[in-house]
Amino acid sequence: MITDYLLSLADKQATLETTGGKGASLARLSAAGLPVPDGFHVTTAAYRRFVADNGLQPGILAALQTVDPAQPATLEAASARIHALFTASPIPTDLAEAIKAAYTDLTSHHSALTTQHSAVAVRSSATAEDLPEASFAGQQESFLNIHGPEAVLDAVKRCWASLWTARAIAYRRQHAVSMDGLSLAVVVQILVPAEASGILFTANPITGQRDQAMISAAWGLGEAVVGGMVTPDTVVVDKETRQVVSREVADKQVMTVRVDGTTETESVPASMRRTAVLDDATAVELVQLGKQIEMLYGQPMDVEWALAGGQIAILQARPITALPQPAAATSIDWTRPNPKAMYARGSLAEHLPNPVSPLFGTLGLRLANVATGALGTEFLGTEASNDYQYRTINGYTYLGIVFGPKEMWKFTKAGISQIGMMLGRGIERWQEARRLLIDAASKWETRPVQSLSPSEILTGVKEVLLEAARFYTVIQSGTLPTASSSEILFTRFYNMLVKRKGDPDGTIFLFGFDTVTMLAEKSLFDLAEWAKQEPDLCSTLIHTATEDLAKEWELSQTPAGVAPDVWAEWRARFQQHLDTYGYTTFDFDFVNPTPAETPGLLLDAVKMYLEGKGHNPYERQAVAAERREQAAQAVLARIGWPRKNWFRRLLGWAQRAVPAREDSLADLGLGHAVIRRMLNELGGRFVAGGALCAAEDIYWLEEQEVQDLAAALERRDPLPDCSGRIPPRKAAWQAQRQLNPPGMLPETSRWAKMIPWAKNLQDDHPVELKGFGASGGKVTGTARVLFGPEDFAQMQPGDVLVAVTTTPAWTALFAMASAVVTDIGGPLSHSSIVAREYGIPAVMATGVATRRIHSGQVITVDGGAGVVLLSNGRET
Repeated sequence: MITDYLLSLADKQATLETTGGKGASLARLSAAGLPVPDGFHVTTAAYRRFVADNGLQPGILAALQTVDPAQPATLEAASARIHALFTASPIPTDLAEAIKAAYTDLTSHHSALTTQHSAVAVRSSATAEDLPEASFAGQQESFLNIHGPEAVLDAVKRCWASLWTARAIAYRRQHAVSMDGLSLAVVVQILVPAEASGILFTANPITGQRDQAMISAAWGLGEAVVGGMVTPDTVVVDKETRQVVSREVADKQVMTVRVDGTTETESVPASMRRTAVLDDATAVELVQLGKQIEMLYGQPMDVEWALAGGQIAILQARPITALPQPAAATSIDWTRPNPKAMYARGSLAEHLPNPVSPLFGTLGLRLANVATGALGTEFLGTEASNDYQYRTINGYTYLGIVFGPKEMWKFTKAGISQIGMMLGRGIERWQEARRLLIDAASKWETRPVQSLSPSEILTGVKEVLLEAARFYTVIQSGTLPTASSSEILFTRFYNMLVKRKGDPDGTIFLFGFDTVTMLAEKSLFDLAEWAKQEPDLCSTLIHTATEDLAKEWELSQTPAGVAPDVWAEWRARFQQHLDTYGYTTFDFDFVNPTPAETPGLLLDAVKMYLEGKGHNPYERQAVAAERREQAAQAVLARIGWPRKNWFRRLLGWAQRAVPAREDSLADLGLGHAVIRRMLNELGGRFVAGGALCAAEDIYWLEEQEVQDLAAALERRDPLPDCSGRIPPRKAAWQAQRQLNPPGMLPETSRWAKMIPWAKNLQDDHPVELKGFGASGGKVTGTARVLFGPEDFAQMQPGDVLVAVTTTPAWTALFAMASAVVTDIGGPLSHSSIVAREYGIPAVMATGVATRRIHSGQVITVDGGAGVVLLSNGRET
């Protein structure tokens, strides 16, 4: 072994200067006796020898002279030029032979901890990474599952070249790191054939508690976890008592696996997706290793680990960045921002069922409050200011209202004076607001987003988002109260003055109309019916995994066995559906993609119809319409004036207003796609400038942070690195999603005690949950708890849909559901209306269903009694 260029893994000469941050850390861990896979270092001196012998430094510096940080294309061009120089240059013969010999020796004598084959991991190790004051980790490349001496040499050279990726160049510029004299080390280690892997934080990264450790765990190699491709299980362990404090088992949809000298991402088998990766004993064992590492470094650490054959391997350790100070108390604080106000999870908050992303919580709610303030001025004659505003509490959106005697009188007067405009012109106002929102979205949709400056992009986002918020205030004061009032008045009139024993329920008069929801469902059914006429296409759609179909859709690839013209026609028809109905939102937070961006969710619905598991929407609508007309004719035939006149007028009003409510709620997403397109473009520019790791990370920044980065781009200044802020915020969001947000604050007020789910909150292990019985019937089935589109693939025909709430974008799931249970909503919510139209039991406003019920649990939904009975059983 050439000692200047190669060192054994635990060699005392493995310092930051000789082996980089990753290499020095692994040497320290290995020397301390921790279970680190065996390997060796290719030192920074080897890199300098390679560059010097091939005369590469002048070419590197010449390529860097062409870089303009404000133009990402110049970064990519410079990186490509340098990469070409490295590819064309040979590794000096003596160095190459030494590396090959070290690889052969390693794979012949490696530890029993590791595999029985010759696969290795080849990882870059920069001299400025993994330091407490810097966050250079991840700027360079690593290559897994490398076999054979020649492949190792190639991987080493690719690691060296990755010192000059576009992202690394931008990163060093913004941190004022000199480009001259840089070097890179490489670590070659036996590859652990990980059955599971993840990250261990030796302190709780959310609360800052040093007495707790948090583990993220997923199946397969660690790339999927570190790269954010999978939502991992989360296990919190008390470091002193060695007890598991909490456990969240995620739906782990993908994993990284070894394939033919490389790695690939593939779907997790269905039987493993919702299975816990680590048992308690293994989690505690891992935390004990973490405590040793923490003592070795004298500070909280972020540890990468893998599990193979029941043995844990430590792959890396670095200090935790941005660790919060320990919380003063562990209880959840629901203190009101304004002590004089009441806060309710109502109005727009019903369309934000989960904790909001940081960008929406700052930018989105700020603009929502601008629109709400204008509504206050319109109705109350004064600016609403802090008396009527949205706020976030522990990530959840609440509407705050100051509701003393003075305010009650003000609202009462406004309601009386404006009732004619609200109820009489609600539909017309919705149509006008819809036109304005479409105009605002179209204005920015037609402009090439790549040619817009950062400030123009932000202007466009704000204009469309403000118009969308204004749109909500219009339907909030128009179609929604109009529909509710008309339905309530009609059903009360019918029940008190018309209905006789044996007559149908009043809601039967309001079903069977062509809403956007119904039309979208019929469109999906039509797609399935067309596909049935093409046997090869039909078979492919049924038997191909939805994830693979979505990939083929995205890449415009024709599946094997399907004629190209048939696939082209199918794509055209499916695209027409997306263009027509793909704008609806899963919720109002723009962190969530639209159905048009996630076609896999709709493909599942098409597959359901192809397999004959869904109800024909045409037949269901025809039956509902026939019952509606027969019931109306029967009533009109037996009652006389003046009841007949009132019946006709109230029925006509309700039949116009109720469908308008559904359509206006669907319209909430009309600006969603263009907002996301502009934010994703801006996020991509932040990535090119070295501020973020992925374009979608922009949603985890706050408004001021985005403004500052955009301004820096405009000034052509180096961008600060914000990537370290993202993982803790995502982790905090995941933790907040497990909370039970009170429906109203303060929780001790008489108003809060009147909410339907008040009693449900008092029992952590209930046998039944009470709520609103929104649709009659009784069903026992397997619960499927869904929080958003990322969970939709779990839904199976016959499952009981359990959600915080639903929107028109969720409707395809109702065709699979045997019953519906929600946390919020009432008899006039979207969930209730669609459940009644489908004729399935529904219980709304349980408050805690998504937290008290677990996917796979067998439950009984009694829509007539408004009760959900819980069992301890799980699906077989």
